[in-house]
Amino acid sequence: MTAVVFAGPSIRAEEVQAYFEATVLPPAGQGDIYRAARQGAKAIGLIDGYFQGVPSVWHKEILWALEQGIAVFGSASMGALRAAELSAFGMVGAGSIYEAYASGALIDDDEVAVLHSPAELGFAPLSEPMVSIRATVARALGDAVLDADQAAAVLNAAKARFYQHRVWDLILADFQAAPWCERFRAWLKSGRVDAKRDDAREMLAVMAAYLNGGRDPLPAPPLKVERTLAWQTLVRRIEAEAHLLQAEDRRVLDELRLDPDRYEGVRTRAMLRHLALQEAGKSGRTVKREALAAQMSAHRKALGLFSSGSLRKWLEDNALSAADYEGWLREAALAGTVAGSLNGQLAPHLLAELRQAGDYATLKSRAVSKERYLAAQEQPAKPVTEQERLPLTLWYFEELLQRDVPDRLDDYLEAIGCRSRDEFYELIRREFMYHQSRNTRPVSEGRT
Repeated sequence: MTAVVFAGPSIRAEEVQAYFEATVLPPAGQGDIYRAARQGAKAIGLIDGYFQGVPSVWHKEILWALEQGIAVFGSASMGALRAAELSAFGMVGAGSIYEAYASGALIDDDEVAVLHSPAELGFAPLSEPMVSIRATVARALGDAVLDADQAAAVLNAAKARFYQHRVWDLILADFQAAPWCERFRAWLKSGRVDAKRDDAREMLAVMAAYLNGGRDPLPAPPLKVERTLAWQTLVRRIEAEAHLLQAEDRRVLDELRLDPDRYEGVRTRAMLRHLALQEAGKSGRTVKREALAAQMSAHRKALGLFSSGSLRKWLEDNALSAADYEGWLREAALAGTVAGSLNGQLAPHLLAELRQAGDYATLKSRAVSKERYLAAQEQPAKPVTEQERLPLTLWYFEELLQRDVPDRLDDYLEAIGCRSRDEFYELIRREFMYHQSRNTRPVSEGRT
């Protein structure tokens, strides 16, 4: 079983590996739990994590790992915080710090925060965590080195300092004249408690028991992670890292690169999808269930996935889980919504693309020819009647385009930039007259 442990200032990597074989990684930031899970971890231990400078470990990535059946343990520092928050969902906490957060005895994040050296110097702690100060003072009180008033004074002095400035010399600076200060300072050399290290070791023992089969299987999490746009953005960012691509996916992209024309087309659509999803994130767009169902229906119809068996086979062939498929459809629906909202701004860009592709002159010639022909018919302009709409619609889709009439006509109209049904019916009425009265090619045949 592959185990990953995130550790830094709380406990050294060699101490972790004394409990079981593990990949020991630096303190975790946002995305690191998901990244470890995607790389095959079967058990994850979260001890240390970043509190500032980089985004912190996200609750949803832990819940996602639990949803995949991966055991996640936490203690000592960021791990204790997240375990206290997520124990009801299957994350396993260990140690007194976790218990204090879980019970509400501790609330503040700064209780476990420390200043530490960079990775090159082994993440050595450069300040004292408040939880260790509390444990040390409690021991001194029990050893009669401090009385209750003195202990309270030390704790108040420590808590009042910014976490990066919590070092014993600074904490005790205000008590130099007190007769007990030197006694306590001398006692610290042997009496100091490293609460975070103690809790980290307790978690590692629990984790080792699980890995060795001595602990009951962990319960399944009671909820499924909602694939929100923020979650999908995190996933896309991590999945885009080259080293996280599955080997078969890298080979698929290599095959695509061998066909430069096809690659250019796919890349253009990928860029548009990426930009559309970015815009959706900025504007806070969401997808309703009916839109998601319509997207699924359209996709299954387009690929002929009419049975549940054929859909399962397609998912297997495309290395997608049911949850992945739903997220993929949600993104497609969002991208389509954004594209529809930009229709009024796209006209100059559409024309620019036609000119670049060499299609502008052909379509212009056809439009001029159609306008001249219709003007010569000397028929009065009038709206398309209700009786004309159905036959025109069937002719346009089934005969001219050789495709089924869309289930959601309004969505189709938005996708092609039509502002209303009246505008669409007039568009296809003009095409019908031009097409039926002259030997013309349908406009679809003029496209590349």
